[in-house]
Amino acid sequence: MWASLNPGGTTLFLEEEPKWVDKILKDAPHLRAHVIKYRTKVSEADDLLKEYPNQPECSAQKAFLRGNEWCKLALNMLQEEVYNQDWDLILIDGPIGFFPEAPGRMSAIYSAAVMARNRKGSGATHVFVHNLDRKEEKTYTETFLCNKNRVKIVGKLGHFEIPPVADSNPHFC
Repeated sequence: MWASLNPGGTTLFLEEEPKWVDKILKDAPHLRAHVIKYRTKVSEADDLLKEYPNQPECSAQKAFLRGNEWCKLALNMLQEEVYNQDWDLILIDGPIGFFPEAPGRMSAIYSAAVMARNRKGSGATHVFVHNLDRKEEKTYTETFLCNKNRVKIVGKLGHFEIPPVADSNPHFC
């Protein structure tokens, strides 16, 4: 399915569950997937959102991901191919986020916003977020992907079109 949806393109899965990656790659060895460990928990979502404006490394003006130990929302441990690519489409359907100790999607949403804003090429990055009926997903998309960039919401799936930001705008929205 993924090959037919993205012929000739790069499709990469970032997954928290090593067993899922092993199982999928056995059946579809041509897929590319990396296991990652998130640094957040759903129970921290409100505090992380309150703290981010006071951390220069998290601000829209200076946001970066690679090696960013200071901003807990930054996915700082990804492989180089993730950081070096202008992504046309990012689908956020993980990690799990339905109980307090789960990693939640806060850092995935924040990091997608940073990657889209820092796009070097022309065009926008389309970001799709699943489970917008949950408080954390809704709040984080409003904060980092921005209502002005929302294309449509169908059921629990939201579509955002994020343009690259050429200037050093200090705000995400």
